Amino acid sequence: MSPSTRRLEAGFGKAQGTTLRRPFSAVFQLARSAVFLLLLRVLAVPAAAEAQSIGERLEVGGYFRIMSRPDLQGGEGTLGFWNLYGRLLNEGPWAALELKLDLLEPHPEDIWTSVHFKIEGGSVRGADIRGGRLDAFRLTQLYAQAGNVGAPNLTWRVGTLDTWMGELGLYDMRPAQVFHETVGVSAQVRHDKVDLMLGFGDSGFFVRGGEYSPILTTGGLVRVRPVRGLELGGGGQVGHEPMVERGRHAPHTTPGIDYEDFARRRVVDAFVEENPGREERFYQERAPQPTSATSWKLVGYLGFGGFGPLQWNNLFVNYKRRHPDNFYTERFNDREYTIFVSGLTDDRYQLNVGNEMVVTLVPGRLDAAWGALFGHHWDLDNDGVVVSENDRTFYSTVFRLQAYLTNAVHLLAETSLAREQSHNGAMWREHWDSKLESPPDTTPIEFGDTDRRDTWQIKAGPVLNPTGLGVWTRPSLRLLYGGQLSNVHDAFRTSVVQTQEQFDKFPAPKGEGHSRHWHHVIALEAEAWF
Repeated sequence: MSPSTRRLEAGFGKAQGTTLRRPFSAVFQLARSAVFLLLLRVLAVPAAAEAQSIGERLEVGGYFRIMSRPDLQGGEGTLGFWNLYGRLLNEGPWAALELKLDLLEPHPEDIWTSVHFKIEGGSVRGADIRGGRLDAFRLTQLYAQAGNVGAPNLTWRVGTLDTWMGELGLYDMRPAQVFHETVGVSAQVRHDKVDLMLGFGDSGFFVRGGEYSPILTTGGLVRVRPVRGLELGGGGQVGHEPMVERGRHAPHTTPGIDYEDFARRRVVDAFVEENPGREERFYQERAPQPTSATSWKLVGYLGFGGFGPLQWNNLFVNYKRRHPDNFYTERFNDREYTIFVSGLTDDRYQLNVGNEMVVTLVPGRLDAAWGALFGHHWDLDNDGVVVSENDRTFYSTVFRLQAYLTNAVHLLAETSLAREQSHNGAMWREHWDSKLESPPDTTPIEFGDTDRRDTWQIKAGPVLNPTGLGVWTRPSLRLLYGGQLSNVHDAFRTSVVQTQEQFDKFPAPKGEGHSRHWHHVIALEAEAWF
């Protein structure tokens, strides 16, 4: 993310827009007029500002990533499955544009206001399967903020509240992040030594989408800088989805469900087996029970650097309880049944820890970036029934060297090593003829023949950085080779059909299948922030 974009995101919070309701009475209309006049007084651009052009009051920041990665192994242009192996060559195209418009010029003592917009998405014509479609882009940030209102150094924000304390740049992850899902209001106080932000809002639309149910969310962050070169931070959020009787999209639980039947999506079948010919009584005997739902997240941050060869080190941690799912549908005898599963998905937890440092090895000639990531995810409802990404442990480390041949011409070399371990049995396929799914009525429900996935990647090539030295200096033009070795067959996003019957249509030499553990790509990439 660029320095200009970081300035647009200065502080802790972000926000997205509110919805105005139509007045229903003359009294309400008069009240609205009074509020409107007050907003005009606070937000109106003074005469001096009116004389300024939009360009003088507008800041623009952004980011883009575009690449060409011919893949001769049936892949879709990424080296591996996801960023656990490092973001480099494992991400697709991306573009983001963020704008900040000052309505009242920022001043350390007077009231000031600004509005912020951010549009981003992951598709570019000719670079991915979506072909640059605009529906791949979203207005992800929209908020207004006002400073020095009520107290000096106090900033109010209304809109999206997405907030984070820093990034794992090698992984493109933000473990110490809160309010990513929330629209509401926040208040932030900033001083030389301490930053404090508190917020409140609703996360229902982000989590539930078209099946909206309000999820009231509150929380905050605090960051302290006791001495130069040291930062400490922490915070969290809590989301509560209240019980609403007879509300279809509110949290409910269908009673009497066995977790294995839920995992196999055969709840209605099991009911009919126990009650032959009585499927019409399913809703009478399995009437959804209204309940409430709660999720939470705790985050921590430690940053230090600026001494010796260490440029900076970021350590992040989060511990969270995921929000439960709502419902899904099953079809039996041409009839659709709704199964409510809040009570079967409300005990999913995660612990994630990430660290990243940037070190100067040879001043002006060689820098290194080293990251490590650990995750432990578990589901108390899923007691050895089915393999799942909610029940796993993973470890990863990424190490990058960047050598500076000249101020603008660099050489990059990166390697990563990761292990993913399933808690409930085999989750991946080691060979082309490995089983696709465990036989019916066996537990645990598995989808392969190994409970671990080991991945090693290497990436190397020349880099052109016109603006100078630095691991994170952009724009960056790269020509890279990437190689991946995995114990798992076809461990990358692929267009190849993952069934054993594919070899009837695409026979390998001698009529036998072929297991692929190596994956190679050549990438021509451009990345920039501005």
